[in-house]
Amino acid sequence: MSINQTLKLQRQLASVASSGISGEPIYTAFEQVLKQFDLKGDILDFGAGTGYLTRQLQALGRFTSLTAIDMMPRPVSLDESVSWLSWDLNEAVDIPDRTFDVIVSAEVIEHLENPRAVAREWFRLLRPGGTLIFSTPNNESWRSLFALLLQGHFVAFSDSCYPAHITALLRKDMERILTEAGFSVPTFVFSNVGGIPKFPALHWQTVSAGLLKGVRYSDNVLAIAKRNS
Repeated sequence: MSINQTLKLQRQLASVASSGISGEPIYTAFEQVLKQFDLKGDILDFGAGTGYLTRQLQALGRFTSLTAIDMMPRPVSLDESVSWLSWDLNEAVDIPDRTFDVIVSAEVIEHLENPRAVAREWFRLLRPGGTLIFSTPNNESWRSLFALLLQGHFVAFSDSCYPAHITALLRKDMERILTEAGFSVPTFVFSNVGGIPKFPALHWQTVSAGLLKGVRYSDNVLAIAKRNS
């Protein structure tokens, strides 16, 4: 087997391992950001997986066109009005420059090999003034920091998460990656749903009546940035 064939197989295995779906709190956070910033126009779901978020985006009725892209095949139940492109997201996408007003990418960047290349691709695909929203595991939560201290890795990057999760990022990493690609300094929001160390099914929000929120008490973080030129 050649190096290219081996690499393709590894990426396919990673795609299957990811399961192509994220948690409801993440999707809810995306919907809140889209409504808060009143985002409209042509949107790309980058790393659409099984199409769960894609369907939610369509149901919002906010967008002129909806395009989804993933290595996975097009979901059979996806509405025909949605454009679907099957593509290795580690590679440059066969879509013209400045095609979209909004790009969303839910729990994708941690699966990819080169986050800087991905950020440059997002910048290329967005129109000036366009908005990028992406999410990734929050490696600055207490749960993740305790895992790093006790086990030597962030909680979402254990052996059980490999080869799906390969790229761990902190907020400072994301800020550097995005601004180097030409984006504005990102704003960060959190899922405000987070598991307690050693008891991940029990959430901080449950034991605190919803008072514990933000960076230390959320399993996922969203970055929002603009292409200004």
